[in-house]
Amino acid sequence: MDPMTQEFKPQRHVPVLPDEVVQGLEPLDGCVVADLTLGGGGHAELLAKRVGPSGRLIGIDCDAEQLERAGTRLAGLPVELIHARFDQAGEIFRSRSLQADRVLADLGFCSEQLDDPDRGLAFRHEGIADMRLDRTRGEPAHRLLDRLDERELARILWEYGEEKQSRRIARKIVEARHERLPWTTTRLANIVRSCLPPRFVTGRIDPATRSFQGLRIAVNDELGVLESMLKQLSGMVKPGGVAAIISFHSLEDRLVKREFARTEIWERINRKPIEASEAESAANPRSRSARLRVARRLL
Repeated sequence: MDPMTQEFKPQRHVPVLPDEVVQGLEPLDGCVVADLTLGGGGHAELLAKRVGPSGRLIGIDCDAEQLERAGTRLAGLPVELIHARFDQAGEIFRSRSLQADRVLADLGFCSEQLDDPDRGLAFRHEGIADMRLDRTRGEPAHRLLDRLDERELARILWEYGEEKQSRRIARKIVEARHERLPWTTTRLANIVRSCLPPRFVTGRIDPATRSFQGLRIAVNDELGVLESMLKQLSGMVKPGGVAAIISFHSLEDRLVKREFARTEIWERINRKPIEASEAESAANPRSRSARLRVARRLL
């Protein structure tokens, strides 16, 4: 069967740092918990079970497909699901005169999203390079690859992917347009690899990783959305409440660290980010780059 037409069968998502998230947030019976990035519902399931029937969990996600899957996983628990970006959470809370006792944002991606070839998020699966988290809006990556000029492509790869060979890769992408072939994940990854010295192609991290990260961040405006959410975060958390954020690369972690360094608003519970144990990293490789920061809102 053509790999481009194979039926996608999602695997059950395994949340990263599950014990550390529960320990950091300490959800109590009767708490209102907000999971701003519901994803596959792994963290939400753990937290909703701890708030009891008198508490509730509000789960927000921009991916309607993920909300549907998570709803099945969370059936029978005190959970309300909302389709929205997490930078819209502040307005949702204000419209309900609501503040949460605990707030979680996991900035990573679900296994279902990464493994779905139709999304084009990962180069290990053949598919069109779409990369949108919310496929009901926005411009997919393959259109950016056809539309943007060499300079703008290089800027995206450098600023968002921290790719040192950004100019060479951007030039090769523009040159490849004359082939008029679909921008598949495999084709894009091979172009990136061809631009790098051999010593970078044989390492543990695939050399296409940084370019895919840069394009994905640009497609979803991930840093802009994160900055917007962080500006609203203190208003979503009750005085004395706790916020926990999991980031997966330095660009995200830098923004989270800066927000929690506002000592007039937050008391940092952990000075250094919490990372996955060796055992978790071995069992769930996607946890290796996870960084958890936890802070309490001051009275």
